[in-house]
Amino acid sequence: MIENKQIKQNKSLVFIIAAIAATGGLLFGFDTGVISGAIPFFQKAFGIDDSWIEIITTAGLVGAVIGAMSSGRITDIVGRKKIILAAAVIFIIGAIWSGAASGPVMLVCARFFLGIAIGVSSFAVPLYIAEISPAKSRGTLVSMFQLLITIGIMVSYLSDSAFAVPDNHPDFNSCWRPMFYVGVIPALIMFIGMIFLPETPRWLISKGMENKCRDVLQKVEEPLLVEEAIERMKSDIEADKVNRVNWTEVFKKWLRAPLIIAVGIMFVQQFTGINTIIYYSPKIFLMSGFADAQAAVWASVSVGIVNVVFTILSLFMIDKLGRRKLYFTGVTGLVIALTAMGICFALQATLGDSIKWVTISLMWIYIGFFAISIGPLGWLIISEVFPLSVRGTGSSIGALSNWLFNGIVAFTFFKLVKGLTMPGTSIVLNGEDLGNPAGAFFLYAIVGIASLVWGYFFIPETKNVTLEKIEEHWRKGARPKDLK
Repeated sequence: MIENKQIKQNKSLVFIIAAIAATGGLLFGFDTGVISGAIPFFQKAFGIDDSWIEIITTAGLVGAVIGAMSSGRITDIVGRKKIILAAAVIFIIGAIWSGAASGPVMLVCARFFLGIAIGVSSFAVPLYIAEISPAKSRGTLVSMFQLLITIGIMVSYLSDSAFAVPDNHPDFNSCWRPMFYVGVIPALIMFIGMIFLPETPRWLISKGMENKCRDVLQKVEEPLLVEEAIERMKSDIEADKVNRVNWTEVFKKWLRAPLIIAVGIMFVQQFTGINTIIYYSPKIFLMSGFADAQAAVWASVSVGIVNVVFTILSLFMIDKLGRRKLYFTGVTGLVIALTAMGICFALQATLGDSIKWVTISLMWIYIGFFAISIGPLGWLIISEVFPLSVRGTGSSIGALSNWLFNGIVAFTFFKLVKGLTMPGTSIVLNGEDLGNPAGAFFLYAIVGIASLVWGYFFIPETKNVTLEKIEEHWRKGARPKDLK
């Protein structure tokens, strides 16, 4: 009876620990999404063009790449807890700095600084949760991070809408500042909460602190499994030392297929345009005919809600439908939605006022298909296709590819909009020639069609396939599509 009570207490404590740590995911999503609602306001306040908007948005992604690249080794040296605390401090300073920015250059610097925290948290928080969680609940608890990213994006849209004002409001040029300041609140929650949380057992035992490791395990693991967990961690650490290989191993011929899969699926994820919607949806809604920035920001809230709902749905679908079926369903849906959005904007003069409602409906469809397919599939597949000896290196290459492609898409969207605008279709708003996004959406749809062809040959079906069997498949030189 006492043991059952202890198990329940431990489960509750683990959930609380994971929830506090997963606030890093919420911050990740919040600081990724908050820029979208602020753009129409600070763009007018600073008197800057769309090229500056791309630079400011991309600065955060460059910071994320640097944060992700540098956090691995530092996390191993100082510990998971300390690196997450440091990220929380950067989130706090970055939020204040962004809100107080006196000009576009200062905002670029602030967003770059915030990006470092986003990159660090994208690596350290899932690692912390995975290492602090009991084996039985690890998958569910780690998935909280991905879910909280989408919730963070939705919260940022809600926060933006709360401070957004009509075009003729006296605070129009400054209402964007509190949008950034709000990010201080979840960052403080994470910082204060992490102070009271333990370091992970695996890191403690890797540093020879077995007694402290045992103390933590007694709080989070089932009592009868504590010693078994300690022995397993010792064994894993020794195996890591024995099996450690040079990072260049991942480029060997027999691992070419998983490397192409890891980079390729991140290319598909980003170059079908997802972050043009996350970062620039209010601007797109303004182009489609919404009355002002405030109305466009409110329209973006619905996109955030759809993203959260379908991300939750994906948790129940991935292991039931399988990777390939979900991939082809999702990408096909994206192609249809992108093509339809392109047609709507190309025929804007004919459709008139109704285009804004058609656009928002198509964005819901687009986000829904993304959230159930290549959104979660990208991160899942890169964690499955590499052998244990190079899994860390391979996953890192996949993650860095994601940030790189993300940055390229964010930096080129408005350039594509202007460059691919068809004659006579340019949208003029308040005297400003915005171009027309139809061509950009058609281009992303073409990428989606090419992705269906690529996916036929390279997306493996890893559902119910052991990691050992996947490795054996690559060693045989077999084709990805033949993996079953």
